[in-house]
Order: sequence, then structure tokens, then C-alpha cells
Amino acid sequence: MTSLPSSGTASRRVRGGPLFLTADEAVDRVRPGDTVAIGGSGGGLVEPDLLLATLGRRYAETGGPGGLTLVHTTGIGDREGGGMDHLAQPGLARRIVAGNWGMAPRMSQMVIENQFEAYNFPQGVMSQLFREIAGGRPGLLTHVGLGTFCDPRLEGGRLNDVTTEELVEVVELAGREWLFYPRMDLDVCFIRGTVADENGNLSLENEAANLEMLSIAQATRNSGGLGIAQVKHVARGGSLSPRSVEVPGICVDVVVVHPEQRQTVTHDYNPAFSGQLKQSLGQLEPFALDQRKVVARRALAEIRDGDVVNLGVGIADGVASVAAEEGWSDLFTLTVEQGLVGGVPARGVIFGVSTNPAAVLDQPYQFDFYDGGGLDITFLGFAQIDLAGNVNVSKFNKRVVGTGGFVNISQNADTVVFCGTFNAGGLQAVPAGGSLTLAAEGKHRKFLEEVEQITFSAEQARLRGQRVLYVTERAVFRLGEDGLVLAEVAPGIDPQRDVLDQLPGPVAVAEPLGTMDPALFTDAPLGEEWRRAVVEGGDR
Repeated sequence: MTSLPSSGTASRRVRGGPLFLTADEAVDRVRPGDTVAIGGSGGGLVEPDLLLATLGRRYAETGGPGGLTLVHTTGIGDREGGGMDHLAQPGLARRIVAGNWGMAPRMSQMVIENQFEAYNFPQGVMSQLFREIAGGRPGLLTHVGLGTFCDPRLEGGRLNDVTTEELVEVVELAGREWLFYPRMDLDVCFIRGTVADENGNLSLENEAANLEMLSIAQATRNSGGLGIAQVKHVARGGSLSPRSVEVPGICVDVVVVHPEQRQTVTHDYNPAFSGQLKQSLGQLEPFALDQRKVVARRALAEIRDGDVVNLGVGIADGVASVAAEEGWSDLFTLTVEQGLVGGVPARGVIFGVSTNPAAVLDQPYQFDFYDGGGLDITFLGFAQIDLAGNVNVSKFNKRVVGTGGFVNISQNADTVVFCGTFNAGGLQAVPAGGSLTLAAEGKHRKFLEEVEQITFSAEQARLRGQRVLYVTERAVFRLGEDGLVLAEVAPGIDPQRDVLDQLPGPVAVAEPLGTMDPALFTDAPLGEEWRRAVVEGGDR
């Protein structure tokens, strides 16, 4: 465990106001062995992309600085070599502690190859931990992660064989168990804003999220570290409205101007992402009827008017698209863990962005709300489900993806709906005319006797009294007292041949066995009568 900093810790901060440097000059201040905190999220969201690319190039050209400890809250990259993959070079990192790995596949592969020590902690834990470091506290005490691979009685968040140090402890306090994630001291941080004034004050008005830029900057400053900020524009000192300043200049030592900075990897700038205009939802790309849309529609049937909802990345994010198509987006509140409340969450590589958000919160506060039970329902993807009802999204098939916000969200929402296709690898399940036809079965089984890693614990869910569903294109399961219970099958599907015989063992079957609504399998809109019938007839 890292000890608290002593009063004699040597400060690396710049005195007398920030320095305006080139990216090369800024990364030259990173020393071998430093612990570097990096802000940002997938798809270029508030990502200090120029700083990351420059640090990677510098190491490739000079072999230094090496042996770094890199810390970031969620996945940073575009799955095509950007973000953290700039730093995916042997010897550059000694240790990486991250909330997600899936946006940087080269770095993820290096984990499997044991090229550095690697940890995966929940995204909410990581974002809140920066706030604890800033406050001089010893670490984060939370229930998040109990019973999952983050629990030291299982894997302690360790991802490979060379990672041996235990960074998580089980603590008993006030008559219950908690997990304690200890602090770490930060030498440098890379953060990003839209504008810096001459005094180093940062605003984020053109960004699509705030994430934890303030918490990272404060944590670095109070560790005696160096705060480096990337921005697109510079303003005259004192000209920014104090209401628009997200990070004060007292926490910024170096400013790097990047005029080509894009809002996301897909958009130079979309004002509907940053809340500066409201876009017509009719302009959003329609969701074609296929097996994924069937899953999203069936999941949508679980939402009730007035619900506070979280959507996960992957197939689950299609729920927002279906709701927008039907004109129902205003009947409940969609949220994403990056700090956005309201609007329509984006799909794909820029997950973490929303069109027309009502509020943009700092990410740690969004997770406070989630962890405290603020979510009525969440829709999350899955890679593997076992017969006990455990779910794996974090490490499977020799791939390290990471948990992201999954653990925080799945442990704390009242209702959890896991969304995905029944099998993978060539599955062709064709919806048409009110039924489903299996034109080609998937080659890769997603329902297993045991998952490779527990990202969601069915046992913990039962202890918490959560309602849990597993929605696929052909069948719906619920979590029972002893594991999975088959609750519904799609019209056109043989329950025995197409579902039960595809499982690695027996599961309970509901009596009577339900049928998924034929309306889910047509190209016509679901319509207001369908919605009203679902809301009025639902058993939640």
C-alpha cells in the first residue's frame, strides 16, 4: 500500500503562473518512474490526445521516460491505435491501473503478454479515488466490487501473472464488509479543456463531458505533482466567466495549445453534444430491424415512465435509439456514467457522449448517485453468462476489456437487464412478420457452465434483492434462487432445440413459459398503444 505523502514531499509545481509550452517541451518534464494520471474517455472524449501521441513518439525515439505507472479512469482510445495505444511500447510502463482497457487493443494485448503489471478497478472507484487523493485521505472505502474479480478473495483486480501486489483490502466497518482501495501519489497529470486563460484557468464549454478533470488536477497538485493541460484556445487572463471555469489555474502548471483538437474522433464539433443547442432527434440515424434491435426493443419494455436509466456500451446502447425512434425519450431520463443526465446517449466508439444532455456532471458525482441507489434500471451488455447467473464482460477469450462502470452500475441499480445475442460468431437471427427465424447459428457459446471472470455476482445480487433479467433475441431469462430461469422465448423458436439444448446444463423453466411479444419482430413502430399496455401491465 502506498503511504500518505509526508510534509517534506518535494513539489514539482511551477510557481508564478502557468508555462505555455509545446507538447514536446511539456512531455520532456515527465521523468522515468513517474506516476502519470491521464484524463479522458473513449472515442476522444476530453482526451489529451496530443500529449499522449507526443509522449509515445518521444519514447519511441529516445527510449525514455520508461518505467512509468499510468493511471486512468476509463478506456482511452479509438480501437485503431489512438489514446493509450500510443503508449503501448515495451518498457514504457511498469504498471497500469485502469478502469477499462477495451479502447486500446494493443495495450490490452500487452497485458496478456505480461509486459507490465496491470490492474482493473471499477470506473466509479477510479474516478472517486482521485477525489480521495485530492482530499489527503488514505483511499476509497466502498461496497463496489464485493464478490467480483476486484475482491481480493477472488483476483483483487489483477489481470496477469506478473501482477502480484495486493492493492485492495477487505475491511469490516459498522457491521458490514467493504473494499478499501488505497491512494497513490501522482507525479504528473495530463488533462484537457477547451479554453485556458493566461492564468491557467480551464473551461470545458465545447467538450461533451467534464469527466474528473478537476479531481485529477487537484489530486496531482496536492501530491506535489505537475499539472499539464491541453486546450484548443487561449483567452486573455481574467476574461473567462468564473461560472465557466472547471479547473482553476492554481491546479495547472503547464498549458499546451492544440488548435486541431477535436471534440471526439468522429466529430470536430457538434454543439448538441456539449449542450449548446438542441438537435432534432428526427435527425438521428434510424436503427434497422435486426437481431440487435429485437434485443433493444425487448429491453425497452422494462422501462417505466419516470425511471432514471443507465445504458451500457454495446448492444444495450440500442435502447436509446429505439426510444428516440418511438418518440419516448422524454418519458424517462437516460444517463451515462461519464456524467451525463438526459438526452440520447451515443452509440459505438463515442459511447460516453449524449445528444441534447440536460445536465453535465463531474463523473465522480454521477457515480455517487449510482452507488447510492439512484438508478431505477440499467441495461448492460454481456460476453459470458453462467448457469448460476454470473456475468463476465471484463476478461474473456484471451482478451482484456475491463469493467468500466459495469461493476458500480450492476451492483446498485434496482433492476438490471443484461442485453446480448444468445450466441456469437456468425449468428443470423432474422426477425420478420412477428417471429424469429434462425438462418445460421452462432459458433461461439456465450452461456457457459462457469464464466472466466466474475464481473457481476449473482450471489451478491440475490443478497441485495435486485431484479435481474438476461435478454437475448430468442429468449429471456431471469435470476432465480438457484440460477437462471427461462422465462420467455421468441415466436418461431423451439424452446428445447433452440434454447435449452444450446445451454451447457439444465436450468429452471418458468410455468407457464412466456412468449416474447410478436410486435418486437416486425418493422412497424411499436406505437403508443403498445407502450401504454406495457407500462400499465408491467409487474415491476
